Amino acid sequence: MYKDVIIPDVDEFKHEGGEHEYIDDLEQLSEEDRQQMILAGIDVKEEQRSGTYIQEDQSVVHCKAKQEGVEVMDVRTALEKHEWLKDYMWSGVNPEADEYTKKAYEKPHYGYFIRVLPGVKTTYPVQACLYLETDNLSQNVHNIIIAEEDSELHIITGCATKPHLQSGLHIGISEFFVKKGAKLSFTMIHNWAEGVYVRPRSVAMVEEDGLFVNNYISLRNVKSLQMYPTTHLNGPNAIARYNSILVAPEGSHMDVGGRVILKREGCRAEIVARTLSTGGKIIARGHLVGEVPGIKAHLECKGLILGDGLIHAIPELEGKAPDLEMSHEAAVGRIGQEEIEYLMARGLSEDEATSVIVRGFLNVDIKGLPEQLQREIDRAIEQGEGKFF
Repeated sequence: MYKDVIIPDVDEFKHEGGEHEYIDDLEQLSEEDRQQMILAGIDVKEEQRSGTYIQEDQSVVHCKAKQEGVEVMDVRTALEKHEWLKDYMWSGVNPEADEYTKKAYEKPHYGYFIRVLPGVKTTYPVQACLYLETDNLSQNVHNIIIAEEDSELHIITGCATKPHLQSGLHIGISEFFVKKGAKLSFTMIHNWAEGVYVRPRSVAMVEEDGLFVNNYISLRNVKSLQMYPTTHLNGPNAIARYNSILVAPEGSHMDVGGRVILKREGCRAEIVARTLSTGGKIIARGHLVGEVPGIKAHLECKGLILGDGLIHAIPELEGKAPDLEMSHEAAVGRIGQEEIEYLMARGLSEDEATSVIVRGFLNVDIKGLPEQLQREIDRAIEQGEGKFF
């Protein structure tokens, strides 16, 4: 699956150490750490959040739920509280899938458990931050997210690093369970560093009439990002939407994709990617698998190249039954000179014109996303704009 990718030896990184003290108030964080987390979408005042989970390196430093019917805790505590949770752990992701999943299985460093009870709808998003602070450390987390029947849960997770971190590895195992009639949106805004390797591995299970929205935003340098989340639409009329906004500066290598397997009649899926290379390399994958009649799925990948970057789009459609509807659209190119000249004729400089075009290209109106989370995404793009050129 992952070809021509920079792959580190997982044992080159430290898997012990990185302990930090628990804090009751995020205002206790250093100004430097707060700013890094804010750039990843974290509200350090927690005013419009239904819960918060913060992990620095291998330590849980802040964790609480603020709304009744919402559970937020580290996964070890959750296993002690809920005996049944062991049946969910590793039920979607195979610990032997690769060296990264195996290391997360052998040497786990917490991770979060977020659950909303049946019929409960979160007033505000739950936020989580996985923060890398210690050089050459591997952070191996396992996250479990459960949206119980007829519930609604919105999560914003911002991963970030200490500004002067030289190297590090983040392994993130995430398993999602969307029960009958539930809605779950999961928005990731990542603020990595130039020397960090990132290896998320995730699987989602969606039951009848369930909705799973998975948003991924990465606008800054990262040494190597490699992810290929999979969603199984197991119930009739289940829906999955993937949205990715990726910017690869020079020196960054991103191999990012998504797969949705539509298994029951009436299922719907959409994968949308906006990719921008300003000198880095992006491999944008998408794979839709229709197993039964009566499903609809669409894949869209659009890439924009500035400078000497590279974008490789790989759309795949796999139909296994008659009477299904699947389509894809892929396009990679550069900004047309006529577009720049048009805006320059209206008083903009060349750089300003290019910036306007890029922002318009990256802005994606994501269906089913609360207005507040859409604002967070727009804000992340605006903050990252100065890093594009």
